[in-house]
Amino acid sequence: MVTAIGLGLAAVGRPAYINLGRVAELPAQRSVAALRAVTHALLDQAYAAGIRHVDVARSYGRAEEFLGAWLAERGHRDLVVSSKWGYAYVGDWRLDAPVHEVKEHSAERFRAQWRESRSLLGEAISLYQVHSLTADSPLFTDRPLLDELAALADSGVRIGFSTSGPRQSETIRRAFELEASGVRLFSAVQSTWNLLEPSAAGALAEAHAAGARVLLKETLANGRLAVDPPAAVVEAATARGGTPDAIALAAAMAQPWADVVLTGPAGSSQLAGNLAAERIALTNTERDRLSTIAEPPADYWARRAALPWQ
Repeated sequence: MVTAIGLGLAAVGRPAYINLGRVAELPAQRSVAALRAVTHALLDQAYAAGIRHVDVARSYGRAEEFLGAWLAERGHRDLVVSSKWGYAYVGDWRLDAPVHEVKEHSAERFRAQWRESRSLLGEAISLYQVHSLTADSPLFTDRPLLDELAALADSGVRIGFSTSGPRQSETIRRAFELEASGVRLFSAVQSTWNLLEPSAAGALAEAHAAGARVLLKETLANGRLAVDPPAAVVEAATARGGTPDAIALAAAMAQPWADVVLTGPAGSSQLAGNLAAERIALTNTERDRLSTIAEPPADYWARRAALPWQ
């Protein structure tokens, strides 16, 4: 049975990341070989559980490489694979790197990273996204870049974008206004939505109603909702004999406009806990109580920006 939960590999494709609760799940030595093994084990577990959407990005260290090798070994042909371009991983596989990724939305970066993604994943990519598009991105006025994205869409690859920051709704609405040859350029969006930061809900509902595919990311608030959950989440988990992460994911899965709800576990036990969300149907009373914990977007994103890479 296929689930609406999708597996994101941001937490296991590189040695350092910002997710809370990640370190204890990973091997003591985060070598390339060790994280490849973790990634393949997660993919096997996810596939067996009915997950058929896997999300990666050029900046997720070696996530595309790990996924490509797993696909070649297992031979699965029924997965939806999404990747993203725009950030380059520059951490050199170091925990103490001063900078881990660098962002650039240019035609040159798109061309180079599309070639890299295709070399690692071949024809498996069905959705290629602009990574962390913001309302002030130069992409909006870069006609040559938009034309190249449109050409990729014409070739049969779905084109989308992910969003970050307190102005997600503005970015979503502006991006879906972009056209190429009279046709809407983007047909998918991947945005942060969780119980602490639900502000993009209205724009995402509009996008879904207009026919776009909607993916939710950072549904556990980079681990905050699992490691240090607010009282309302703890109460709901206790009442159901479950865990806070499952409650948070169940809340995301309850959004009628969400097509895929991504989670980014760092190990088998985290994924197993996440998958328990499938068995939880929150009541209206529970959803109303959980809706009270949302933070002002500016505060949420400032706190996210302060999370350490470790």
